[in-house]
Order: sequence, then C-alpha cells, then structure tokens
Amino acid sequence: MTKEWRIIMIRIGEVQDLKIVKKTDFGVYLGNEEERVLLPRKQVPENASIGDTVTVFIYRDSQDRLLATTNKPALVLGEVARLEVKDTGKIGAFLDWGLEKDLFLPFKEQTYRVHPGDNCLVALYVDKSSRLCATMNVYKYLGTTTQYKRGDIVSGTAYQYIEKFGMYVAVDDMYQGLIPKKECYGVLNVGEKLTGLRVTNVTADGRLELAVREVGYLQRDDDAAKILETIEEFDGVLPFSDKASPEVIKRELGMSKASFKRAVGKLLKEGRIELSETSIRLK
Repeated sequence: MTKEWRIIMIRIGEVQDLKIVKKTDFGVYLGNEEERVLLPRKQVPENASIGDTVTVFIYRDSQDRLLATTNKPALVLGEVARLEVKDTGKIGAFLDWGLEKDLFLPFKEQTYRVHPGDNCLVALYVDKSSRLCATMNVYKYLGTTTQYKRGDIVSGTAYQYIEKFGMYVAVDDMYQGLIPKKECYGVLNVGEKLTGLRVTNVTADGRLELAVREVGYLQRDDDAAKILETIEEFDGVLPFSDKASPEVIKRELGMSKASFKRAVGKLLKEGRIELSETSIRLK
C-alpha cells in the first residue's frame, strides 16, 4: 500500500467507518497496520474488539494530533451550517460545533465581524496546515435545487451583499439564492435569517432568484399600511409627496417609487389621505 493511499484512507473532516486494529489502556487505534488514528478510551464502544468497525469523525485535537471521535459534529467537509460563536480572540473566533475542541473561524474568513453569542453561517474547510477551519465565504459550498418553483415561499440566511448584484441568500442554508438589487427593499442585514422570501425565478442551473415582497394586490395593501404608519410617525403629515425622488422614498419607506405611487393611489381612492405637491396628510 502506498503512502498516497494511506493518506486517503483516514480523511480529516469526514465521518468514516474504520476498523479497530489495536487496543491500549488509553483507547483503541483505528485504520490498518500502516496508518492508524486514536479513538480515546472514553469513546470506545462497550465490549469493542479488534476487527470491529466504528463510525467516527476525524479531526485534530488542541495539541494538533489527528484524533477520532464518535461525537457527531454539526458539519463535515462540504457542508454548511449555522454555528454559535463561543468566543473571539486576536486572530479570529471560536465556534461551537459539538466537539470538545471549538472550531476556529479566522478573521480573514469572516465576511463581517462576529461576537460571542452570534450565530453565523459557515462551511468547513482544511487550511494549508491541514487543520479544520470555518469560513463565512460559503458561496461555493452551496448547492442548486429543482425542488422549488416560481411563487414558492422559502427562508434562508443572508450571507453576502454585493452592490452590483444584490443580497446573496443561502436558501434552507443549503441552496444558492439571490435577492436582486432592485428587490432589496427595507432593511436587509448580512447574517440575518430571512423568512417569507418569494421565488421569482429558477434559473436553468437551479439557482433561485428571490423577492422580499408579496405579489400584486397583497403587496399594495402592505405598502399602504406602511405609508399610513409612517405618516403617523411624522405627526400626521408626510413631508414629501409622490413627486419625491426614488432615493427619498426608498430611504424613508423601503419601497420603490412605483410601489409608493400605487399605494398612495389606493389610499386616495379610499379617502384616507390628502395629497399636495409637497406632502401627504391624513384625513
């Protein structure tokens, strides 16, 4: 058996079924005669014997030794999961992933600064020193899907905003999704868990395009309610009208100018507001 094959046999960051090849006072060794990894005594199954197969996860302990564990981590190589930040230090953060040794999230792999108690979406990778680390750059770890269709309502985690394109979302924390820039209304924060997202398109390769707004008349009703609420916050007089710039409308109300005008028209028809050149007043 070549060295290359031995390295492939015991694979860090993966769950594997390995045979017991040697028993000691401090645990058992798993693998084969040429390549072995220790499973500590406290995790050895009761009445385990040489030749038995044990399902384990392979990682490095606090002393950088390759180790096996029967504990199940929150994620393995190639997976994405939301993990809680337990602590932060000078070089990064440490995440709870279900093992004795916390998972390290380097500063350079953070898309925004995290703090103890935060939950962040991360993927697992092996760094240049053959250590397991977390990264918040999850795009390439997310898959595509054909299980959703246009009009479906989904949820996910907002993980990156790019000015040119919009907010990238991990749908179900598994699939690639995007809220295009033109649909980024209201307050959307990177790291936030978003619900009630509407699928507006499924691309040929299974990527999901999303909207945070309802369709048609349902959204118009919501927009009208938002306008009334905002007018009340301004003591009954909104200091701009439907002639205001799109930037002002989006900043104050989180909606497009077209949506604003549709909702204002609805409120005028219902006789609930008065419209002037420079303001909107409650009746």
